Amino acid sequence: MSTPPDEYYTAERWQNWVGRLREEDVNPEEEDSARFLWNLRDDTAIAVAKIVTDADDGELAEESAVEKLGEMRDIVFAEVEFEDEDKTMLIQSVQASLEPVISAAEEYVANAPADEASAAEYVNAAIDAGNEQELDAAFAYCAQAGTRIFAGDEIDTSVVEEIENALVLDWVNGLDSLQSALADPEVVEEED
Repeated sequence: MSTPPDEYYTAERWQNWVGRLREEDVNPEEEDSARFLWNLRDDTAIAVAKIVTDADDGELAEESAVEKLGEMRDIVFAEVEFEDEDKTMLIQSVQASLEPVISAAEEYVANAPADEASAAEYVNAAIDAGNEQELDAAFAYCAQAGTRIFAGDEIDTSVVEEIENALVLDWVNGLDSLQSALADPEVVEEED
């Protein structure tokens, strides 16, 4: 389904993905299931990237961009439960991966990109903080890395091999989706 031109992301779009997850046999160890979860995350990251890009280009006022990001936050982070506990955990993992993406977008649009380090340095700091169980700091570093990705920095996704904390892994995977969305902002079709 396509999103109306004056909307960036709709509850219906999110619910289409959730509905598909509800219907499918999902095993993250299998390639098709893993691709589905990546597509779900990438589709949302693309919408976030579009809002920020339109704000950067002056096609969307800063206030409107922040409002649209808030609407996305409400849609994506609404509680979703499945009878299958594994599916509930999978959707929570996808939601977690999108937290730093939306937070970074809000920060980037409302203020500016973080400027004390590169995206890669922020990600490395997040990994270190996560390994020390300092999750608030790890999240903040991931969000700062996200603002740098919006500013054009890149991260080397091979760093995921160094991540011991599952939540930090989700956050860095979200940043990877953001990086991909900015590089190739093609809408992922739910029917894939």
